[in-house]
Amino acid sequence: MNDLTVTILPEDQKDAQAIERLHERTFGPGRFVLSAYRLREHVDHLLELSFTARIGTLLVGSVRQLPISIGDTKALLIGPLTVEPPFRGRGVGQALLERGLGEAKAKGHRLVLLVGDEPYYSRAGFKRIAKGRVSMPGPVDPDRLLVAELEDGAFEGVSGAVRPDWAFAKDAPT
Repeated sequence: MNDLTVTILPEDQKDAQAIERLHERTFGPGRFVLSAYRLREHVDHLLELSFTARIGTLLVGSVRQLPISIGDTKALLIGPLTVEPPFRGRGVGQALLERGLGEAKAKGHRLVLLVGDEPYYSRAGFKRIAKGRVSMPGPVDPDRLLVAELEDGAFEGVSGAVRPDWAFAKDAPT
């Protein structure tokens, strides 16, 4: 990581304020209108699949995952993946991704979805989803809708609307 000793740790509830400030600095107020945030309004991220990056005691990055469904198939939505600007390009984001995906696979998850830049995320195994196969709540550039199979063939035959996994929802419909 370019001479930096970065420690990747499971997110703790006490990290929430620092992570929110990090998101505020890196994404700004416009983040709340994004499709992925519309999902986050209804379901919390899973602490056991969310991680922080630290240099000493300084929080320099975070990645979160939350439970979703694509049609009838359970999956995870990864994000936001956030790294403080001075620490970008040093492998912090990739280390967070690898840890998050590795833990998800170890816990039996098969699919992870995200909205992001294919050239960056393809290094972690993400591939573009064919246009029209998956729909998000709200507008999304279809070229940025990506999926990673944690088990070979897990995305085969999967299609439909992305929605919160209501089993974990804060406000499940009745």
